[in-house]
Amino acid sequence: MKCRKCGGTAVLELRRHNAAFCAPDFLDFFRNQVREAVRKYRMLDKDEHVLVAVSGGKDSLALWDVLLDEGYRTTGLYLDLGIFDYSVESRRKCEAFAAGRGVPLIVASVAEEVGGPVPVIKEVTRRPPCSGCGLSKRYLMNRVALDRGIGVVATGHNLDDEAATLFGSIAHWQTDALARQSPALPSTHAKLVRRVKPLYRLSELETSAYAFLRRIDYIVEECPFAKGATSIAHKEILNRMEDASPGAKHNFLFGFLEKARAAFERTEAVELRECARCGQVTTGTICAFCKLADQVKRTL
Repeated sequence: MKCRKCGGTAVLELRRHNAAFCAPDFLDFFRNQVREAVRKYRMLDKDEHVLVAVSGGKDSLALWDVLLDEGYRTTGLYLDLGIFDYSVESRRKCEAFAAGRGVPLIVASVAEEVGGPVPVIKEVTRRPPCSGCGLSKRYLMNRVALDRGIGVVATGHNLDDEAATLFGSIAHWQTDALARQSPALPSTHAKLVRRVKPLYRLSELETSAYAFLRRIDYIVEECPFAKGATSIAHKEILNRMEDASPGAKHNFLFGFLEKARAAFERTEAVELRECARCGQVTTGTICAFCKLADQVKRTL
């Protein structure tokens, strides 16, 4: 198997691109895909400060690595979810990466902010753990960015993640979610920062290969609460489609973004207000995060 670019020995075959690459040319390919994502959606300006949400996994650390090599001024944000040994190990990976690259890392604790870690939130709410976890992460990413005067948060969502999210939203015709499905979400309120996903063009296989070739030490284990999550089932369905027809996930996601997303955009503006408790953005009087914190604290 020969590298498409240089003709040398390839180390990775990408069936959806009908191509194979040697290690240096694959790394160039990967970085070019991130550059194209940033360019197409005008995600980042070279002189702005970027808050990179990192989990200790391959995707977020690969993203941070690329942004650093591209010359962006970045600060990492690790949200300690308090999920047993998994959180201990994932935090260690983030701290080691930040120390090795000499870049700042902010650590925020969900337990301190909500009143209990994700396992406690799960027991208190009696809802799937991803529900309270996702709510907490979105809230804290935005608040930390605002507190630090950072206007954009970058997350490590890849092609597989975005295609699975889209599949789930269409399966249940969640039109509000379809309107928000985008690699770049603008700020729609003074207290909402922009959110971008520069890895949306790259598959999970490709981010794994990048992390391996760059010798990035990341946590391999999945979150213990991921087992049984509907997002995993959606990924498995899409993986079977991809095996049968390479490029299926790419065509599914990109077809939606280019041909269908505009049909779901709201014609009327949603009224946004500031939470009476914490001052963050909500559509009601008290935001969902404050309601969650109240529920946890009442139970403990």
